[in-house]
Amino acid sequence: MCAVPPFSKVLVANRGEIAIRVFRTLRELGIGCVAVYSDPDAAAAHVSFADEAYGIGGAAASESYLNGELLLDVARRAGAEAVHPGYGFLAENATFARACAAAGLVWIGPPPEAIEAMGSKIAARERMRAAGVPIVPGTTEPLESPEQLIRLGHVLGWPIAIKASAGGGGKGLKVVRGADEAERAFESARREGEAYFSDATVYVERYLEDPRHVEVQILADAHANVIHLGERDCTIQRRHQKLVEETPSPAVDEALRERIGAIAVDAARAVGYRSAGTVEGLLSRDGEYFFLEMNTRIQVEHTVTELVTGLDLVREQVLIAAGEPLSLGQEDVRLAGHAIECRINAEDPSAGFLPSPGRITSYREPAGPGVRVDSGVTAGAEISPLYDPMIAKLCVHGRDREHARRRMLRALDEFEIGGVKTLLGFHRALLSHPCFADGETCHGLVESELLAQRAEQLSHETTITAASDGRVRDRVRAVEVGGRRFTVKLLEPQPPWAELARRRRERARGAGAGGAAADSVVSPMQGTVLAVEVADGDEVRAGQVLCIVEAMKMENEVHAHRDGVVSQLSVAAGQPVATGQVICVVSSE
Repeated sequence: MCAVPPFSKVLVANRGEIAIRVFRTLRELGIGCVAVYSDPDAAAAHVSFADEAYGIGGAAASESYLNGELLLDVARRAGAEAVHPGYGFLAENATFARACAAAGLVWIGPPPEAIEAMGSKIAARERMRAAGVPIVPGTTEPLESPEQLIRLGHVLGWPIAIKASAGGGGKGLKVVRGADEAERAFESARREGEAYFSDATVYVERYLEDPRHVEVQILADAHANVIHLGERDCTIQRRHQKLVEETPSPAVDEALRERIGAIAVDAARAVGYRSAGTVEGLLSRDGEYFFLEMNTRIQVEHTVTELVTGLDLVREQVLIAAGEPLSLGQEDVRLAGHAIECRINAEDPSAGFLPSPGRITSYREPAGPGVRVDSGVTAGAEISPLYDPMIAKLCVHGRDREHARRRMLRALDEFEIGGVKTLLGFHRALLSHPCFADGETCHGLVESELLAQRAEQLSHETTITAASDGRVRDRVRAVEVGGRRFTVKLLEPQPPWAELARRRRERARGAGAGGAAADSVVSPMQGTVLAVEVADGDEVRAGQVLCIVEAMKMENEVHAHRDGVVSQLSVAAGQPVATGQVICVVSSE
């Protein structure tokens, strides 16, 4: 620890668990912690965790956490000397990084030039190719039309992937398996790029079937020192969003680790990188490793690297920003044991991983040897549909992979979250499956109905089912009496917000007249309509996309449940939609 803190105060321009994570390191360094919060986050855990907190108003992220001027005003009023952006929001925004410097604040992150160089995936691919870093075969020029996409598909071979140039985290990524999917995928990728990154530019890569997603953590300082801290395997994903991360990768040996580590270091040097960063890549079945993108920020999954290296990556970020050299060299890096992280999101695996916003009615974290929980919630916290659905990151460290896997299962079993659907049961089902135990990619398993059913059976969260009158709920628990286990139900009044949900269900069931309820298509979630793909009078087939609803930063397609004719279409692009709201009627007559 530094004898003299490098800064007196740091503003963390973020919310939730990552804000609290950064505050903890700042406290250890003797640095004051400044929080910001939107209107819905006024009672959030990160607010009370900081030394001082400032409201920035608004509800949507665009009105609060993405408003750079407001954040800089708070930093000025609080007397902060530096800004840590966490991840998401403005973490990879070069304009905001420059604005911080112009305001006399130290940006705890990479130089704006490095953010820009890696922010455009097209430009990054070209720069990496020029630096001798292997890239996935594809284009380094923007894709202009569906017709061009079809031509490239015939050249590169189907399937191919369209990607938003400014994208990341699966946003603006569409897999196209044939010419008939080209137009829809092209428009969807451009729409997501514009919606999430204000940039509709897209490009094309050859789609690698069942690769491993292997990324390398790097650290770089202002004294020309660049090191890597080994790899993380992030192959277990759904909708291109990571669910489970581990290190080391079960598919990487020492020789491969050295090779991909050198690739990551070369990539960082090619853009003059400084701070913590991650070079993401794809490892093919044949052992080929390709550069995918660089995340110019701290990663959600930095925790597992910390567990196996013993380093505090946020501390390294702060000290690098203060001009200090790295605290270790490449020869000092030691990887001890195995670490796994499970993202505990408010999502329902049995309903296609739909977001599950609501109030957390009970919350108890696991503990014990080798268990770490990074969270930003407590009992009573509200999981808002406005932000990311993550509740917590559950991390474990073990002697080896099997030890860590069993420890994770134990920790998952201890974790209690009531009031919302979560991924606790899903993770128990996944980590119990032979494919995960054997270190395979589990391709096709994550979104399978079989795993969803098993997840429901294993769900450790409090099971809540509405009684027939909708005014009481059952808590189902396993208890032990006299050495024997019994399942008991506790009836208690429904919370006030449940009445609204009940009315929405009734509205959905009763929609339409003359028995039209069975023909009604309802929104499975609260969100915003991004696109409507049909009009009144259109004939549709079962499974055809009717509209696309965005919720919690994810696009969700709403499909026709039968062949028929569309009528009573009640939504339009840009409109909000409520859970259970009737979108249209699809009648077979």
